[in-house]
Amino acid sequence: MAASDRTPDAIIVGAGLSGLVAASELVDAGRRVLILDQEPAASLGGQAHWSFGGLFLVDSPEQRRMGIRDSLELASEDWAGTAGFDREEDEWGRRWAEAYLEFAAGEKRDWLHGKGVRFFPVVGWAERGDGRALGHGNSVPRFHITWGTGPGVLAPFVARVKAGEAAGLVEFRHRHRVDELIVEGGAVVGARGAVLADDDAERGAPSNRDVVGEFEVRAPAVVVACGGIGGNHELVRQFWPERLGTPPAELLSGVPAHVDGRMLQITADAGARLVNGDRMWHYVEGIQNWDPIWPLHGIRILPGPSSLWFDATGSRLPAPLFPGFDTLGTLEHLVATGYGHSWFVLTQKIIEKEFALSGSEQNPDLTGKDLKLLAQRLGSGAPAPVEAFKEHGADFIVADTLDELLAEMGRRSPDVELDTANIAREVLAHDRALENDFGKDAQLAAVRGARASRGDKLIRVAAPHRFVDPANGPLIAVKLHLLTRKSLGGIQTDLSSRALGADGEPVPGLYAVGEAAGFGGGGVHGYRALEGTFLGGCLFSGRAAGRAIAAG
Repeated sequence: MAASDRTPDAIIVGAGLSGLVAASELVDAGRRVLILDQEPAASLGGQAHWSFGGLFLVDSPEQRRMGIRDSLELASEDWAGTAGFDREEDEWGRRWAEAYLEFAAGEKRDWLHGKGVRFFPVVGWAERGDGRALGHGNSVPRFHITWGTGPGVLAPFVARVKAGEAAGLVEFRHRHRVDELIVEGGAVVGARGAVLADDDAERGAPSNRDVVGEFEVRAPAVVVACGGIGGNHELVRQFWPERLGTPPAELLSGVPAHVDGRMLQITADAGARLVNGDRMWHYVEGIQNWDPIWPLHGIRILPGPSSLWFDATGSRLPAPLFPGFDTLGTLEHLVATGYGHSWFVLTQKIIEKEFALSGSEQNPDLTGKDLKLLAQRLGSGAPAPVEAFKEHGADFIVADTLDELLAEMGRRSPDVELDTANIAREVLAHDRALENDFGKDAQLAAVRGARASRGDKLIRVAAPHRFVDPANGPLIAVKLHLLTRKSLGGIQTDLSSRALGADGEPVPGLYAVGEAAGFGGGGVHGYRALEGTFLGGCLFSGRAAGRAIAAG
């Protein structure tokens, strides 16, 4: 008997990573699952497909092989200093954080390894922090890049769910947009909505919203796995917190347009409590994609620490707002300037070693598990996707001399009075500071400290060098924009991923996972993230929901 001929045990709204993890757990338990998604089948896997595949692990074999000493205690200290939990609504977020840290320091790696997931041997150091031992940031490298990037994380769960489909346990209904959750007797018992016209849009590209029919489906459990609001700039602006200032007039999108947040209010209308909507995670190192897939498509530079960073007027950012250190601290500082862009100034040596681009499609060596292509990262030249942006990207400037670079930077910012003389002073001061192996420049001290990490020295952080020395050139400037990405708040859930109502009690039949649930509890990260925790939150919350539903 086909899955469509029977009442499913669960309906999952959203075919991204968290929904697929929940579905795979249900398939393992022999349960029947109906997966609804408004997008075409080409977008199976959602945002996770586009990700770099970074996962937060604690005291892993990869860390130990790199000489990194990590522990649950240190990671917990870092998480607490980063999250800054300070609200009554943070009770469940804090509980999720404690449980997730135990997971990341315990069975997470073995669980994934058992499914065939493997990791690049060099552990990355993301969000290096605000300079305080008890403050924001990772004390040690914890960013484990999945071999295969985002698609490599998705692969075992897609395969398991597809096997469930072949066995008659899973039914996919793409182009099914949920407009309402059905509530009867205080319990969520199903969903109804619109059937959208077929669309051959490629993965991530906008699809039509032409309604060709209606549907209604029922099940004893409904899992909301709809993602966040990053593709909906109207909602981003609506929930933008006062503490971060006024959002820039122009934003780039780090996620497809269908990440629109519409299911959050639909879920609230069914009785769920939404919390921490003002907590969000946007990047300040966004560049315009020269080959875009979705509207306002931006790519994030994952920078090493050596580029000099200037605001739109030409003032160097203060310590410790160095590349890769404090995402939201830097965002708050830049927004306060009143402008929506900033500048990196760097050299060819830096771009070759320190520039990575976020996204599976920007890392064909890692995504394709191509060792020959990967080996080219150790040779001369930047990775091919980075060089492509340098050649074609609207935000890149390349020049042989500092005067030429600064002149073109001024031409690229006609509406802002750029203090090119100050930029020149800062570059020359940086170069003079290299005459000694010590000094007062905190950024140079941070670069030297980073190179004490084996992985950073090997492939991530360039040796300090003079910017104006032609042997290190050409000089490069990159105009950076604000890039929307993640919602840190959402539907409040308990540790079984059951959605909670305004009274703090579970809404019968309703579950929420992934970004829709603030990656667990309505905000497992608090105000800030340590990176590698977004995919991890999808894995952990999706697993919790699937197992809870299967257990009855």
